[in-house]
Amino acid sequence: MTTSAIGEQRGPEEKEVKRLDRVIIRFAGDSGDGMQLTGDRFTSETASFGNDLSTLPNFPAEIRAPAGTLPGVSSFQLHFADHDILTPGDAPNVLVAMNPAALKANIADVPRGAEIIVNTDEFTKRALAKVGYAVSPLEDGSLDGYSVHPVPLGTLTVEALKEFGLSRKDADRSKNMFALGLLSWMYHRPTESTEAFLRQKFAKKPDIAEANIAAYRAGWNFGETTEDFAVSYEVAPASSAFPPGTYRSISGNLALSYGLIAAARQADLPLYLGSYPITPASDILHELSKHKNFGVRTFQAEDEIAGIGAALGAAFGGSLGVTTTSGPGIALKSETIGLAVSLELPLLVIDIQRGGPSTGLPTKTEQADLLQAMYGRNGEAPVPVIAPATPADCFTAALDAARIALTYRTPVLLLSDGYLANGSEPWRIPETDELPDLRVQFATQPNHTLEDGTETFWPFKRDPETLARPWAVPGTPGLEHRIGGIEKADGSGNISYDPANHDFMVRTRQAKIDGIQVPDVEVDDPSGEAKVLVLGWGSTYGPITAAVRRVRREGQTVAQAHLRNINPFPRNLGEVLKRYDKVVVPEMNLGQLAALVRAKYLVDAHSYNQVNGMPFKAEQLATALKEAIAHG
Repeated sequence: MTTSAIGEQRGPEEKEVKRLDRVIIRFAGDSGDGMQLTGDRFTSETASFGNDLSTLPNFPAEIRAPAGTLPGVSSFQLHFADHDILTPGDAPNVLVAMNPAALKANIADVPRGAEIIVNTDEFTKRALAKVGYAVSPLEDGSLDGYSVHPVPLGTLTVEALKEFGLSRKDADRSKNMFALGLLSWMYHRPTESTEAFLRQKFAKKPDIAEANIAAYRAGWNFGETTEDFAVSYEVAPASSAFPPGTYRSISGNLALSYGLIAAARQADLPLYLGSYPITPASDILHELSKHKNFGVRTFQAEDEIAGIGAALGAAFGGSLGVTTTSGPGIALKSETIGLAVSLELPLLVIDIQRGGPSTGLPTKTEQADLLQAMYGRNGEAPVPVIAPATPADCFTAALDAARIALTYRTPVLLLSDGYLANGSEPWRIPETDELPDLRVQFATQPNHTLEDGTETFWPFKRDPETLARPWAVPGTPGLEHRIGGIEKADGSGNISYDPANHDFMVRTRQAKIDGIQVPDVEVDDPSGEAKVLVLGWGSTYGPITAAVRRVRREGQTVAQAHLRNINPFPRNLGEVLKRYDKVVVPEMNLGQLAALVRAKYLVDAHSYNQVNGMPFKAEQLATALKEAIAHG
């Protein structure tokens, strides 16, 4: 094992038990082998045990990629520890390879000395040839230096399920549960939650539920009794890493869904989602559709344009309007986002970024939509931009996006990404009194008096502090008004082609966004002596923070700042940037935040970029930071 053993214990006539401070496990197999379900269940077991954790699901874009091929490999990596961690880990200590393709696709990431559990049933000549193995890697010595455990997972599963009368093919489908049981034994994971999950998942097919449970138990018992696994491992709960409270494991998309529901409840508004399914945002549509009891209405539209149009119409009618999508959908929604800017209505536009351009890498992550979010509309159409940092932070970011949209009457773009959307971590469930009050005051009476004394309603008469216009629900007596996409006269909202009025309205809309109150950016610089600042945004938070910790453990100084609010930037950002000799900006794009920072603050921001569809590794960033410090 490459993880450090911090103690060992052994009882009489028992297998050896080693205590570890952290472990990184990767389950890998064909896209039909249930690796995502296996990883998800191991994650749930780990969360219930109390470890800190971080996950990285990785799967093909095709619904069913060709079986046994490299493009068809699906994997799930889980990093869990007895202390605070920030990433899914750079390299797995344990690889579970369900077939030759899974082994070949992942072996380059596995360090020597790590454990590899191989499903030998799938290492047939045909399966080996399909991925280019002339000789089995189990026989040619290429796995020397690893701790290899050959296990016929399919055969053992079929044997364990004989009493259920299943066909060999049907019984073989439960081999992922056998593997899960084995790993659960190896790492002393609780079993009750998985058995309860299986009974619930297959409630209408109790025989299938019991068969999966039997396979799961057989895997556990195999680990307990076989001589090939002489050691099991304990990773203590990370109780000291968490403030007191009730915790659960949560993914970014689930956290966003709950954040949207909480925002609507705190605003005392119905929640309306107009959406078109698109990877990796579809989970939000699926989740919100389950919560009609909270006043949530979901509309699966025929296309992206209809989805945002319905959401904007709901906002006009007094709902908290939301639309969810990914980068290609943002391109299609851009005209309606511009209309929302012109109408000055609250609207949440959630972009779960993925690799592009065009269809690109639908199931991989990227941060390449930042400039599109900032400028991807015709005319001067500014919108606030918010980016959560972690899966759990997606909940808070949704609340903050709603606060800005409702307070300032503006569409808000929230930029998550595939890494956050699908990844999981512990989340402390907040108490209701910790949530912000988002209630709004709708216009209820005329707000302007004409020269002849007539009282009327002006839809663009602004709040002097926020520059927000009043929000009048259609049908309110005396507040009849007309709005549209053509430029409006200040105050009255009448159609206006006057050049001076247009100049004033454009500058006013920009001033409204510039005036949004956002927190100052916080700088982590313990010594106060750092010359290099690493500036991040969005999901790079975990890898950057882990890299900064590594650099500091080696005795070097580096400062860190992370942005949630990108438009407007925090008011102190310019002053912060000018404190340091060098600013390094890691991004999963070709330097979009760095370009914004250079343009606005005239600082020489140095980009460190990656666009391979995967999140940064901590060691990779640590090396880049050490080079920046050395040449500072």
